[in-house]
Amino acid sequence: MRVTLERSNLLKSLNHVHRVVERRNTIPILSNVLLQAEGASLALKATDLDLEVNEATAAMVEQAGATTVPAHLLYDIVRKLPDGAEVMLSTNPDGGSMSVISGKSSFRLQCLPQSDFPELTAGAFTHSFRIEAQALKRLIDRTQFAISTEETRYYLNGIFFHAIESDGALKLRAVATDGHRLARAELEAPSG
Repeated sequence: MRVTLERSNLLKSLNHVHRVVERRNTIPILSNVLLQAEGASLALKATDLDLEVNEATAAMVEQAGATTVPAHLLYDIVRKLPDGAEVMLSTNPDGGSMSVISGKSSFRLQCLPQSDFPELTAGAFTHSFRIEAQALKRLIDRTQFAISTEETRYYLNGIFFHAIESDGALKLRAVATDGHRLARAELEAPSG
């Protein structure tokens, strides 16, 4: 893999994905971010096995490929580079390490194989659509007060989102409960 991109683009993407990665992890691959260079973009993926964050940014890909590197270390390196710098990410032929080069700075990070990175499979979805952030925020705000905070009732520590048919229209419904109270909110599901 060999890719060149603007520091600001890489930093913005890393800022989003590195937040999912815990600093101390008993499973080493979960401390890494998956980098996939293909076409004219670099895709970044991080997970903690409960949550997965995907991000893509424009890049000049000289050689397609994929690898995983320590997320927080890469973020810290890119964050400390000067504004406007170009960053080149290049894996060694054996795939055991990746070089991060920008100006006179050069770093070598140890890699773990892409094949070790966990793939979260969601199964087949019955419905698929895009929703505006404000509409999703409204659903969350109207139901989050009823989420349980008890660790022993972990199955109630979230909001259940599901699509339903009501009055001939497809709606997105959000439901939360702590066992004592129940919150339900819904809105028309967007087309698409």
